[in-house]
Amino acid sequence: RMPNWGGGKKCGVCQKAVYFAEEVQCEGNSFHKSCFLCMVCKKNLDSTTVAVHGEEIYCKSCYGKKYGPKGYGYGQGAGTLSTDKGESLGIRYEEGQPHRPTNFSGMTQKVGGSDGCPRCGQAVYAAEKVIGAGKSWHKSCFRCAKCGKSLESTTLADKDGEIYCKGCYAKNFGPKGFGFGQGAGALIHSQ
Repeated sequence: RMPNWGGGKKCGVCQKAVYFAEEVQCEGNSFHKSCFLCMVCKKNLDSTTVAVHGEEIYCKSCYGKKYGPKGYGYGQGAGTLSTDKGESLGIRYEEGQPHRPTNFSGMTQKVGGSDGCPRCGQAVYAAEKVIGAGKSWHKSCFRCAKCGKSLESTTLADKDGEIYCKGCYAKNFGPKGFGFGQGAGALIHSQ
């Protein structure tokens, strides 16, 4: 165990000292940037994606599956009944836990009626919406379908309703044959 020389703050996840350059603060607690992850799916969190429950931190999607409302019209888009409580993600549903969602300001209005994210199927709210390929996506779902790289609306290529980075798109759907796929400007000449 390392001594806490500066008597500084301890990380809410690993309990080791947190120094200023690596600190993320949330609800009065300090975390290492590398520890500030959803307890279920391990996605990186930030102030727009974190949901706090007691001492636990989650992404909004896992928080909603674990503590959000259950029943008609919730979580899957209007008109469906879901009994999925997230067991497949390792979430154990607990009755009687204190319910303390955080930072949901601006998250109460669905965009354009009830847009569902093409990647995860969940509702897309204004504060987390990115538009690409003519659809509304969550910022966290707006990634290349092949390599998982984050995309911007200006750097994506789409095919059959999926989105890709330009590199993966070219590799998988670009022209095939002599001189293609070797990198920029590489044309192979055989002597």
